[in-house]
Amino acid sequence: MNAWVSAIAQVVLVAAAAPLVIGLMRGVRARLEGRAGGRLVQPWRDLRKQLRKEPVIPADAGIFFIAAPLVLVATSVLVAGVAPFLSTVGPLPGVADLVVVVGLLLLGAAALALAGLDTGTAFGGMGASREVTIAALVEPTALLAVFALSTRVGSTDLGRIVAAGATDPALVFTPASALAAAALGVAALAEAGRLPVDNPATHLELTMVHEAMVLEYAGRDLALVEWAAAMRLSILLGLLANLFIPWGVATNPRPAALALAAGVFVVKVAGLAALVAAGEVFVAKLRLFRVPELLAGSFVLGLLAVIASSVLA
Repeated sequence: MNAWVSAIAQVVLVAAAAPLVIGLMRGVRARLEGRAGGRLVQPWRDLRKQLRKEPVIPADAGIFFIAAPLVLVATSVLVAGVAPFLSTVGPLPGVADLVVVVGLLLLGAAALALAGLDTGTAFGGMGASREVTIAALVEPTALLAVFALSTRVGSTDLGRIVAAGATDPALVFTPASALAAAALGVAALAEAGRLPVDNPATHLELTMVHEAMVLEYAGRDLALVEWAAAMRLSILLGLLANLFIPWGVATNPRPAALALAAGVFVVKVAGLAALVAAGEVFVAKLRLFRVPELLAGSFVLGLLAVIASSVLA
């Protein structure tokens, strides 16, 4: 029963904090660029405004366009519930598996790509083709990076990987972990559509990836897509934080331990978000044909992490 309480708490925390993470990142960028910036809660205000508006569905759109926002939110909520954010003990043993989590994230990305194609517009098709190209390089990298960590515990269950790291710090500070962290960091930036792979603040034809697929959405549907995108960013930052800084995660679903873990989780995700936002100030977006080179480099780092983990195990 406590495991289910932990899962529900994780979903509520990620869903509530995700827009604030976006607000924090915008604020950090604005301050470093010498601008006043908006308030921390501005993304929540934007979502509330969009949720009050009726969605507009293009005449040529089909079922994929209508279903994509719901699929995107559902997969994000499911990953937020089963990933080891507050507790390493999940309510559904086996669902927090590495392959399942990466598959759910890929399912959300595929649903949005199909929605972009479903509209029949040039921008939607362009964004979908770019998204699929990036996803084909990102998902294997994410699998390799976490697989390198799984060899030390003999399991691909994310909860067991985090619990092993929390109880034995020697398992965290290894060459394989450093290589895996670098590979997964690049993969997370690409999956979340951040610089240098994508720029969420631009609508230029030559640079759009995520924004090109959601141009036709409006009202409640646009709010769901933006909310899910914020949750996916928080989920990826949370996975990075807990896989490589596992301390603070509760190893039992008791209320006091969960409350402490929630505070630690918020601090870790906020710190990583501020770090990413600060880095984006000094990084330019790569030209599209250079993105595969960056992702291929991260794939090599993931492969080296697996080799190092196997040799040094």
